[in-house]
Amino acid sequence: MAMRAVTLFSPMALSAVLILAGCATTGRDIGPQSLAPQSFAQACFAAASQRQPALVGERRCDAALADPALRQELRAATLVNRGIVAMNAGRIDAATRDFDAAIALAPDNADAHINKGVALLQVKGRAADAITVLTLALDLAPRRPELAYYHRAIANEALGRLRAAYEDYAVAAQLAPDWPEPATQLQRFKVVRRKTLSG
Repeated sequence: MAMRAVTLFSPMALSAVLILAGCATTGRDIGPQSLAPQSFAQACFAAASQRQPALVGERRCDAALADPALRQELRAATLVNRGIVAMNAGRIDAATRDFDAAIALAPDNADAHINKGVALLQVKGRAADAITVLTLALDLAPRRPELAYYHRAIANEALGRLRAAYEDYAVAAQLAPDWPEPATQLQRFKVVRRKTLSG
């Protein structure tokens, strides 16, 4: 009886791909001057998606979150986007706090879980925690499941779970064939057949 084994022949490269929480938009470009409080949520989204300077992004996100009329769903999305701004600036603890706050407000927000998983991957010794969070995100049927599979693959690889990593990269590649990164990572693996004692 033959058993497939997965081996790795090149080093892993951590590539964080963040998933933004959408906000309703007016379609207008939002400038830095005279933003109404409800417009700051969209400005926060823009800051996260365009990787604007952290100080600018955080100021806009803070202004949105200070608005007591901000709907709970939009508040959770804004917390996710502020977390992304913090993560882009290398402030992982602040990012994780925002993702946790978003999850507390909206436990079914898969985007918050995926981004928390990405943040945990950037902290030494937290790969197992990242797997737990990313698996939960997949249970919540995210809009872009390939991101959860991809980052869970990175976490599995960091823990030496090569077969699980290979399988997750393969699923990510299948779900998003136009996204080259999972297929690129798969090229580093080699699947070999090994004979067991019974065959």
